[in-house]
Amino acid sequence: MSAKPRKPWRVIVSTLETQATHSFTSEAKTYAFIRANLPAIFNSPACTAKVEQWENGLWRWFETVTADDITQEPS
Repeated sequence: MSAKPRKPWRVIVSTLETQATHSFTSEAKTYAFIRANLPAIFNSPACTAKVEQWENGLWRWFETVTADDITQEPS
């Protein structure tokens, strides 16, 4: 089994032209990044953010986020 990574959460942002991966130490930091940085990116056609979590030695799909899913944090 592979060792647990230091940042066990990641977001893979995909557009028609590119794909970028960002790693985080917690679920909260992962979603804060999505809320803060992705609204502008989601103006691009076919853009998604795939959230993955390290579990039992593998990266596992957690959720796929689209522009319709982004909401502001509750006050």
